[in-house]
Amino acid sequence: MKKITLFFLGVIAIALVFSGCAGKSGKVATEEAASAKPNIVVIYLDDLGYGDVGAYGATQIQTPNMDRLANEGVLFTDGHASSSTCTPSRYALLTGVYPWRNKDAKILPGTAPLIIDTAQQTIPKMLKEQGYYTGVVGKWHLGLGSGHVDWNQHVSPGPNEIGFDYSYIMAATQDRVPTVYLENGLVEGLDPNDPIEVSYSQNFEGEPTGKDNPELLTMRWEHGHNNSIVNGVPRIGFMKGGEKAKWSDVDMADHFLAKAQAYVKQHKNEPFFLYYALQQPHVPRTPHPRFVGKTDLGPRGDVIVEADWCIGEFIKTLEEEGILENTLIVFSSDNGPVLNDGYYDDAVERNGDHTPAGPLRGGKYSLFEAGTRVPFITYWKGKIEPGTSDALVCQMDLLASLARLAGTTVDNTDSEELLDVLMGTSKEGRSSLVLEATSRTAYREGNWLMIPPYNGPAVISSVNIETGNLPEFQLYNLSDDLGQQNNQATENPEKLQEMLDAYKAIIGASNPKVEALELK
Repeated sequence: MKKITLFFLGVIAIALVFSGCAGKSGKVATEEAASAKPNIVVIYLDDLGYGDVGAYGATQIQTPNMDRLANEGVLFTDGHASSSTCTPSRYALLTGVYPWRNKDAKILPGTAPLIIDTAQQTIPKMLKEQGYYTGVVGKWHLGLGSGHVDWNQHVSPGPNEIGFDYSYIMAATQDRVPTVYLENGLVEGLDPNDPIEVSYSQNFEGEPTGKDNPELLTMRWEHGHNNSIVNGVPRIGFMKGGEKAKWSDVDMADHFLAKAQAYVKQHKNEPFFLYYALQQPHVPRTPHPRFVGKTDLGPRGDVIVEADWCIGEFIKTLEEEGILENTLIVFSSDNGPVLNDGYYDDAVERNGDHTPAGPLRGGKYSLFEAGTRVPFITYWKGKIEPGTSDALVCQMDLLASLARLAGTTVDNTDSEELLDVLMGTSKEGRSSLVLEATSRTAYREGNWLMIPPYNGPAVISSVNIETGNLPEFQLYNLSDDLGQQNNQATENPEKLQEMLDAYKAIIGASNPKVEALELK
């Protein structure tokens, strides 16, 4: 009798569990997903525009693997980087803090010190505390060291000191020296008899430059990229030595992919976080010969196809290792697109009908929407239902959202917890967002965008991109004017004042110029 009673009690308990599951949705489903401690991968491209991906409307570039993430996950139509340039966006993504709060969060030279305080909260640090193994592979560009860097010794602080268990990076960007890889703070393949010297102020005696030795170039510089030559490509900054350690540009995508795949295979039996920061389509665009001519758009189109292939191969690795169903993938870009950004590579001449910014105005460096509105996709096979979301989200929100996924919380950041939105079970995104472009800021609230008055050129002539600078206020209703052609500042002063007051409430205390803004 006792056994029968226990049996029926067990049946009742099971029935209660299943009856509870039948009614689960939204937040409950998200909480259940969180309990499994999934792997987390952030795939981050460099200068990829809103209109550069097939799922976002591109027709001249084929991106089947990015499209797979979009078609089988949540495609965000209003997903943003925090900034329209790389370093500030990367800072905000990893720290959950607005980059304009840090005066050093701007485009950095290759010799800049680390701009993330080692005591600061970061995504890898938070996840590491929750039992995750954490890694970064690819572009860094957040500074290294604490002053003058000796590239021939262990370079610290860097990624490992802000929460990454493993790091395999380039120090800055592909167009800047030093042109070497660093693994956990050490330059890979360095010959101690050929030490590296780096300077951003003067050349080393006897070293050729792009400016003085055009006969050595395989790629012509257009503006600023005319210093030390590596692999026939002139760079920003001067470098001497380290010949055996220098990277091969055309193999870079393959190289980072192999490191990302190895990381997955090595840590597949434990929860891991990987920040996979691809270098494409940033200049210099150096597709592997396998991808040359894959598009009619020249090297820029070809490297986007190359990046798409890398993403496909990476996803294939997750599948082969049997962990795709337990991996959340977040895909995005650090800022909007740019064509000519320092080299003559036919990006402008061969662009044709392709629109890298899609229906948006502006691009990299711009306060208009194309500066920060970028492809933004979340994918989790079997956990995220396919769909499209118009919710306003920002990469800065990953910190708080992933904290909830990992079973914890974070404090003292600008990151908003939007896990249900990222999982596709809610459409309630941010209500507002301060956007940044080269130390200038603008304000989004709902579908409204306000750009304060700014001096300076309306167009950056070297890259032919509108900055958003005007001597008067700008106000756009993006719900019916996504291309930002109708400035409503004059005809809608009440809304403009409302936006200005909210903007000043967020940023005014830290910026006297903003605090002093008044409508005329």
